[in-house]
Amino acid sequence: MADDEYEGGPDQLAEKMDALDEQLAEARAETLRQGLADYELDDEDAALLAGITMGEDGIQFLPALPVVAIVGRPNVGKSALVNRILGRREAVVEDTPGVTRDRVTYKAEWSDRRFTLVDTGGWEPDARGIDRSVAAQAEVAIDLSDVVLFVVDAMVGATSTDEHVVRLLRKSGKPVFLVANKIDDARQEPEAAALWNLGLGEPHPVSAIHGRGVADLLDEVLKKLPDVSAVAKAEIGGPRRVAILGRPNVGKSSLLNKAAGEERVVVNDLAGTTRDPVDEIVELGGKLWTLVDTAGIRRRVHMAQGADFYASLRTSAALEKAEVAVVVLDVSETISEQDVRIIDLVLESGRALVLAFNKWDRLNDDDLENADRRRYLEREIEQDLAHVAWAPRVNISAKTGRHLDKLVPALETALENWDRRIPTGKFNAFLAELVAEHPHPLRGGKQPRILFGTQASTRPPTFVLFTTGFLDPGYRRFIQRRLRELYDFEGTPIVVNMRVREKRQR
Repeated sequence: MADDEYEGGPDQLAEKMDALDEQLAEARAETLRQGLADYELDDEDAALLAGITMGEDGIQFLPALPVVAIVGRPNVGKSALVNRILGRREAVVEDTPGVTRDRVTYKAEWSDRRFTLVDTGGWEPDARGIDRSVAAQAEVAIDLSDVVLFVVDAMVGATSTDEHVVRLLRKSGKPVFLVANKIDDARQEPEAAALWNLGLGEPHPVSAIHGRGVADLLDEVLKKLPDVSAVAKAEIGGPRRVAILGRPNVGKSSLLNKAAGEERVVVNDLAGTTRDPVDEIVELGGKLWTLVDTAGIRRRVHMAQGADFYASLRTSAALEKAEVAVVVLDVSETISEQDVRIIDLVLESGRALVLAFNKWDRLNDDDLENADRRRYLEREIEQDLAHVAWAPRVNISAKTGRHLDKLVPALETALENWDRRIPTGKFNAFLAELVAEHPHPLRGGKQPRILFGTQASTRPPTFVLFTTGFLDPGYRRFIQRRLRELYDFEGTPIVVNMRVREKRQR
């Protein structure tokens, strides 16, 4: 059934809704709701009709959790230790040295004590290029920690790199635990004892892979860990969570760094440099936001190898944790199937959506090639992104920071509408007027009726229609479209579900 069957020409819906007596509308809706008693309803229907109570989202200021940083040269098993402490596979683990490239924070718990765990890239003293960035990240992690776990591969022994790290750690003045990793059984413990000569005190023999010795290590760490972090910023329960999504190399990390006003994420021209989601609280537009910079989503998750595979899975997890997604698109390249797939992932998750068209400064030159690209881009947006025409668009340059200030109003609009609730009386008045002006077509001599409608939830706004028969998908889309036109749902998906109910047999 084509949607245009339901266009129905101009109507007076907007004027009628503006003139609505809301008290009268609520009374009518209550009568309609009571009329449902004549129909076969289940327990879920009853709960839905009883109404959902809305809680107010308050901002809660919590004391900052103490921070434990895990540092060491590449491939000594830092990420395996992170996973062991967390009790789940979170950090990227691979046999390739240097897979973890960013400082990554996780919430951990041991013996009813919560703390933040920071996983760092391998530290190399003579680092060049990307390794130098990783080294800088590790130094930052040490600065921002309360306790440091320095991981050494006991089977290899102390290297000149390790000795370099020891000097860095001594200078920091932080409590340091020397972790002798890869001690899989008691016979290998003399290897750990050899690390006394590093001058960091007693080595703690562990096997991150098998878990041996990790519990004892954590018991010792908790003795040195303050209740409230001496260095971390106050942890805030309230900032809205923004996932920054996009295919590899569209400028997600540059956007996060520019927003944060400092280099927090390794930025490299190699596509897919960011492998782990990095949560950062930043101030934008006078407000605090939690930004989740995510690993670039690869074309096919099941085809992705190793690190990319786990990073892709965690990108989906980051979206689950977020409230609004900023999908970054590179305007210098054609909108791809992959871009559309990422947007569809946001829609499936029901999150609010903002589209950030990055590298816009490249289209500002007046030459013919850029004029052509601008024209084609508009055509691509019209064709490929028609299903998200409701999402706010922001044209930015993550590199220069141009128009980054426009991102905040777009995020605020999307989140406000994601939380939007339409009173039951108003919604039923809207349905009654809509059906009066644009009745559902007859199907097999019958016409399904809408008995009652209610907004079941927000985040995203979800509406449920109780009907006497199936409504055509095209008619449901028509209801959605008119809802969008009359009420402000910019930046949020809206869901219209149907419950077909039959009359009770008397």
